[in-house]
Amino acid sequence: MYQTQLSPSAKSIIKVISIGLIAGLFLKLFVIDFLHVSGTSMEGAIKDGSVIAVNRLAYGIAVPYSDRLLIQWNRPKVGDIVIYMYNNKIVVKRCAAVSEQSLEYSANSLYNLKIGDKNIPLTKEQYFNLKDCSKVPEGYILAIGDNYEKSVDSRDYGFVSVRNVLGKVICR
Repeated sequence: MYQTQLSPSAKSIIKVISIGLIAGLFLKLFVIDFLHVSGTSMEGAIKDGSVIAVNRLAYGIAVPYSDRLLIQWNRPKVGDIVIYMYNNKIVVKRCAAVSEQSLEYSANSLYNLKIGDKNIPLTKEQYFNLKDCSKVPEGYILAIGDNYEKSVDSRDYGFVSVRNVLGKVICR
């Protein structure tokens, strides 16, 4: 029987490649990720078809391929562009309000949500979804796309748990 022996240099190359692949996988799963954006809900800040860099350690350590943080050490701040899972898809939105932040509504000729000095338009359905909440519940954020007319966001499906926020966009 004939056996092939790998030379020491071939073993070294295989070892370096293996370590590189493992390190790359670790970085993608836990540290930084690059995502392709599909859709116009964040138009203004992020264009359809753009590639964004996401810091997956901004708020904690996420369980890979899940919608939950394993360990959390920070929370999103107003203005952060965040990623989270909704309907088994990664969603990119801006944090418009954080836990315990006051929300005001008006239903004059148009429906509006007022957060601080910012007025955000609402459809009639969105208004009725949110109007009973005078503030963002503890442990949640209000995540809204910059392109209000094209975005499906917290105005439609409610507040997002901070434990579901998987990262912060750091480069767009």
